[in-house]
Amino acid sequence: MNSNQRCKMPDQLRNHEGDERRVGVEIELSGLSYDELVNHSARLLEGTPELASRYVTKLETKAGTFTIELDSDPIKDLDLDDDRLPQSIRDLGNHAMDVIDFAAEKIVPLEIVGPPLAFSKVELIEHLVDELRELGAEGSREAIYFAFGLQLNPELPDLEPDTLVRYLQAFAALYDWLKARHQMDISRKFTTYIEPWSSRYTEKLMADEYNPDIKTLMKDYLHDNPTRNKALDLLPLFAHLDPALLAEYVDDPRIKSRPTLHYRLPDCDIDNPRWHFSTVWNDWVVLEQLANNPDHLKALRESFRQAQKFSLRNLTHSWRETTEQWLQQHGYV
Repeated sequence: MNSNQRCKMPDQLRNHEGDERRVGVEIELSGLSYDELVNHSARLLEGTPELASRYVTKLETKAGTFTIELDSDPIKDLDLDDDRLPQSIRDLGNHAMDVIDFAAEKIVPLEIVGPPLAFSKVELIEHLVDELRELGAEGSREAIYFAFGLQLNPELPDLEPDTLVRYLQAFAALYDWLKARHQMDISRKFTTYIEPWSSRYTEKLMADEYNPDIKTLMKDYLHDNPTRNKALDLLPLFAHLDPALLAEYVDDPRIKSRPTLHYRLPDCDIDNPRWHFSTVWNDWVVLEQLANNPDHLKALRESFRQAQKFSLRNLTHSWRETTEQWLQQHGYV
């Protein structure tokens, strides 16, 4: 890694076809108007903006197509100049939309959705986020009704059941540690909390003898977690692997098929000068490294199972603390 780069790289950089793995990044924020975010992003990314629809702008760059949008479908789709509406309402349309725009930009997050970027190119997001902070972007800590996220959609090395199980086991083992590092205190927010996986599912997942095929893996997960609202959401991946099986458990048009994981846990704390995109990315790299070290993963899973038992040590030590110590001892952090 270049000494000037802050985003670390995992050892497993290639997919099963030999191409560099890619990741999609989604960033929610406020503090800037929609037009300001579009203009600043176009300048920083050296892209050409094109309005695709109301509050949706496509930004063509050398790295691919970014999308900048207001994260609210009803407002994006609202059209008070629709000729099906009474003329009296249409006459007020421009004034009404000005009011709606002002209110929406105060309480609805703006979102930057990046194209699939090669892992080695994620430094681009690091610089974008830092520059937007300097320009006044705000994140989750700024108001009681803000609960903005930074989401990663990392491509997997391959889609074999063993690979998926290792990544899921690594996430389950690291969940408390990741949550402590990337979730602010959400008790003050009115939005739905991004939930952990069912404890019943995690117990099955972490067993030494757990060795499912794809259909069994999907059924086990969906039986206990039939929702998008999970810190690591597997439904887009399942929609890619077996859409018919997924449909037996979940009917949600918002699910987009893609061969990636969907990591939804981190808050976007963009206005905190000590927070960076690399803060989130580098912790994901820890998970990557653990998932691809079978011996270490096995050892941490055993510790995880022991931590679920009643004992004096478990009463006086949290699993988060144990995880932090283990990662330090084994050179992950």
